[in-house]
Amino acid sequence: MNRRTFVSAAVSIAGATAMTPLLSACGGGSQHKTGANTAQGLKSALPAYVPSTNLKADIPSVAGGPDAATDPGFLSYPASPVATVSGVPGKGGSYTAVTPLWGTVPPVGNSFYQAMNKALGVNLTIKPADGNNYNTIIPTMTAAKKLPDWIQLPSWWDSNFNVGELAGTQLADLTPYLSGDNIKKYPNLAAIPTAAWRVGAWDDKIYGIPSFSTGFAIAGTTFYRRDILESRGITADQVTSAADLMSLGKELTNAKSGVWAFDDVWTYLFTFFGAPLNWKVDNGKLVYKYETPEFLEALDWHYRLANSGYMHPDALAGDFANAATRFYAGKVLISGGGTGGWNLSDYQSGTAANKNYRRGSFNAFAADGKSTPQFYMGASTSILSYLNANLKPDQIEELLSVANYLAAPYGSAEYTMVNFGVEGVHHTRQNGVPTFTDEGKKDAQPTTYAFLASSPSVISNPGADIVTKDYAAWQAANVKNLVKPPFWGMNITMPQEMATANAAQAVEDTIKDCYHGKKKVSDVQAAIATWKTNGGGDRFTQWMTTNVLDKYGTGQ
Repeated sequence: MNRRTFVSAAVSIAGATAMTPLLSACGGGSQHKTGANTAQGLKSALPAYVPSTNLKADIPSVAGGPDAATDPGFLSYPASPVATVSGVPGKGGSYTAVTPLWGTVPPVGNSFYQAMNKALGVNLTIKPADGNNYNTIIPTMTAAKKLPDWIQLPSWWDSNFNVGELAGTQLADLTPYLSGDNIKKYPNLAAIPTAAWRVGAWDDKIYGIPSFSTGFAIAGTTFYRRDILESRGITADQVTSAADLMSLGKELTNAKSGVWAFDDVWTYLFTFFGAPLNWKVDNGKLVYKYETPEFLEALDWHYRLANSGYMHPDALAGDFANAATRFYAGKVLISGGGTGGWNLSDYQSGTAANKNYRRGSFNAFAADGKSTPQFYMGASTSILSYLNANLKPDQIEELLSVANYLAAPYGSAEYTMVNFGVEGVHHTRQNGVPTFTDEGKKDAQPTTYAFLASSPSVISNPGADIVTKDYAAWQAANVKNLVKPPFWGMNITMPQEMATANAAQAVEDTIKDCYHGKKKVSDVQAAIATWKTNGGGDRFTQWMTTNVLDKYGTGQ
């Protein structure tokens, strides 16, 4: 995968996971602390937020509610990148760093690594590890207490890595260096939104350094082939209820011609029925999504959709791998997916299949056509790096200075170096856009440094302005619909038994069979009943009530 493809995939992979409280499972019983942050304690620990003013976006960010904002849009890459860091950040220290990598590992000591070390003023040895096995590689390191100086730990694997227990033991507490105005020593880190720092906070202390942060984090959305629908006079604003969407399915499906309206949409649509993402608080009582009538209503609608004839047979069979191909080919016209897939790569793949290809997304709507539409917000990032607790204070300060360089804003001189390498060696300008040379493709393109720290996300698709404009306009139209779910941004360490109950794998498998039309809603209800009594569901609700809700509230 190239850098853009990975980040898009990461957003998709982490999508639903990012919507939940950030959980870390510990092996023992309930005597362990939850690790959750208190409102007052976290307030004093969080870094101050000072937005960067170095570059002006073509499409400015639009604010929604608290911690919600659209990503700024850039229609071109800055012709003359501005430097945001004076001199060399490092002082000659030697360090090791481990990040995941999906793709070919660059040669050790290659020209890009050498150039980066010179720019950073440190000898930083990057050791990319296989991303496909990363969740098994890291626990081996932590068990042996042999972490590198700097390590990247995606939050969707917090449970695997037991980050809540590592914080303060093997991972360094960065609160003294970054809390409040202390972060102003590192202006590019200060430009990272406050909500992103919450993701790496445990027990009211800051541990993680965010990458790829955003104020518009949702699990995903319901896409449609805008070019095809608009050619038939159909626009997104005509769909304002679940009934409208079902009627559209009937209108668009032509099985004889090999065209079906729908691919899988459950993951990104069920909350439109008023179902909670995970939890809701009803008159002070904590209620899990499975126990709400709205969740069952959503299931019933999707079961009827699966049996309507409007879903592609391969989608019903569970073939997710070829969903994008079906969408590009126009065999499916409506499909759920992560918003990270709305990008230049998608546009290039789509137009290769059909020159008129254009992706669109339905706005948030309420299934009943009457209630207030909403998208549940997820964590501001799911990519964080951590420093080793054994580092000395001056070493931590040196690496934070390096992180400040790595977090330079989109289009700056530092960003260009981190993401594209040396001009003339690793990249050249083509139509104003940094484009990798063969050496750059081999050494600089694989994502490594950006996993340690990076600037907030932007929308930029050089050569495909229509994508940037469409996605930015959609975010702007929906930013007011972003809503924080209960326990938003709260990191919770729970016993393994509770983490297993939270996964509810047997129930989730039955739910999948239901929205594929293989099992009925009554089968799901039976699975839920079993989960509540024998699968730890009731105990899980009680544990969350006693250890989180009663002690910390909902985080809202």
